[in-house]
Amino acid sequence: MPTSLINTEILPFKAIAYHHDQFVPVTDADLKGRWSIVFFYPADFTFVCPTELGDLANEYPEFQKMGVEIYSISTDTHFTHKAWHDTSDTIRAIRYPMVGDPTGTLTRNFGVMDEEEGLANRGTFVIDPEGRIQIIEINAGGIGRDAKELKRKIQAAQYVASHPGEVCPAKWKEGDATLVPSLDLVGKI
Repeated sequence: MPTSLINTEILPFKAIAYHHDQFVPVTDADLKGRWSIVFFYPADFTFVCPTELGDLANEYPEFQKMGVEIYSISTDTHFTHKAWHDTSDTIRAIRYPMVGDPTGTLTRNFGVMDEEEGLANRGTFVIDPEGRIQIIEINAGGIGRDAKELKRKIQAAQYVASHPGEVCPAKWKEGDATLVPSLDLVGKI
């Protein structure tokens, strides 16, 4: 495995997700052709996880407007995802696929398996339409993520992808000025 997954293509996989009251297949091909978020979390029926998934559910319409699909993944089964969806008001609001990874294949492919616990670490991966990883964020178990900050990062990634030669500085927001790296900028920022 490379030392960094940035700019690497996602590995082939097949899984089952709970989505729109159905069990549906999900493969690596589903993550290609549009921007995708692969959002690993430790387990269903826990504490920080539903706050993160609920935050994503609240922002999901905005991600959809940006052409982004979200795939939440834990080492639980798709059956467990359905049970959680049916019993939690927060999780019931989710409209994106909840992927089961009981074998840990996906979790290991993305390098976020906590082998001692048999659970995924909190890993966020943004995949471009070509199936290449553009953003990676990994948090310790007790640290929840922020969907609005993730949205800002994806806006920057989409901007850079559609504007070759430009880069987005720290705290860049849609509409802000970008930079064009050149010899003339060296030492002047």
